[in-house]
This record gives sequence, structure tokens and C-alpha cells, in this order.
Amino acid sequence: MNMMYAIDLSLKPTTFDLWHVCLAGTVVVLAFMLIMLLLVMLISAMRSKNPPVERVTQPVVPVTPPEPVIKIVEKIVEVEKIVHAPVPEPVILKESTPDAALQLLGLLQKEARFIDFIKEDITSYADSDVGIAARVVHEGCNKAINEHFTLTAIRTEQEGSKVTLPAGFDASSVRLTGNIVGSAPFTGVLVHKGWQVTDVRLAKLTQGHNANIIAAAEVEL
Repeated sequence: MNMMYAIDLSLKPTTFDLWHVCLAGTVVVLAFMLIMLLLVMLISAMRSKNPPVERVTQPVVPVTPPEPVIKIVEKIVEVEKIVHAPVPEPVILKESTPDAALQLLGLLQKEARFIDFIKEDITSYADSDVGIAARVVHEGCNKAINEHFTLTAIRTEQEGSKVTLPAGFDASSVRLTGNIVGSAPFTGVLVHKGWQVTDVRLAKLTQGHNANIIAAAEVEL
């Protein structure tokens, strides 16, 4: 009696044995190898499409050695010497000594008794007496001034005449008075012509001379 076995291929296995595990692992390994093979083929095809890059060789430029630090410092010092302006010389103020003024007072006292006249109390004297003394002082002072100084007038115009001072006039030689408004030129009346010394002829003092002694005291024996 022959027995027939019918196999239903639509049935799904419900259990996994060692044979099924090995079969599944083999399938996974084959699939991984196939993927790797496809990747290698794809990379090779992409490389064949791109042309090889030619290497451009640049000429070798000789490197100049840096300048020594000493030369650089010398150049900086030279630039500083050119840029910096020379330091201006300090302004030296002249010190005035009283010797010349004391000498002039001595001359006025000698020729005109100027100090005696100034220090004298003239309130008790009559005007006529004062006038006589003033004439003596005037003559003596005029003699001393003319002998040791040369005086000239600053303005040559007549006093009382109209003069015009241009812009930039010497303010040390002309003094403005009255209502000063605006800027030069100024037009006004010459009140005083002014004086200036053009020459001085004072004698030189000897060593040890005491210029503070205007007039020595007199003792009659």
C-alpha cells in the first residue's frame, strides 16, 4: 500500500531551527557583499569620468633673508632725525640794572640841583621865587639832557593837526586816547608829538663806583 504525502507550500514555518538560522545568515552575508561590490563599481566609474588634475609647478622664489635688527633701528633713528624739528632756543630776558638811571639822576642833580628842587617844600615860597628856581632847574636839566642824550620827535606833524594811523601802526610809539571804536585806520588830532632817544652818551662807571650816591654830602671845613 503506497502512502502519498501532500506538501502545502503556503504554510509558514512557525519555528526556527539551526538550519534556518544558517540559511538566514548566508543570505545576509551575500546581500552585504553584493552592496559592497556595487559601491566599488560606482566609485570606479566616477573616477574614470573626472580627468586627472595636472600639477602646476611654481618657480622657486629665493627667500631674501631679513635685514638685521641693527640696520632697522638705524633707519628708524634716521627717520626720527628728519621728522623732529629743532628745539627753539629759549627766550632770554635782559636784566635791567639801575646804574644808568642812577647815573642820570646824578647828572641832573649836578647840573640843575634837580633832587634838591624836588625834595624842597615850596609851599611857603612865593610864585615869583618858585619861578626863579624853576628857571635854574630848567636850564641845568636841558644842559644835562642835551649833553648826554639825542632826542628826536616821533611824529613830524604839528601838534593840533589831524593825522591818520594806518592798520598795523606801532602801538608802542603812538598811544590812542579818547573814544576808541573799531579798528585801524584811525583819524584823530595829534595832541603830543612824542619823543624818542636816538643816541646815549653816558660815561662808563669805574670799578667800585657806588651809583646809589646821587649827590655826596658836603662838609665845609
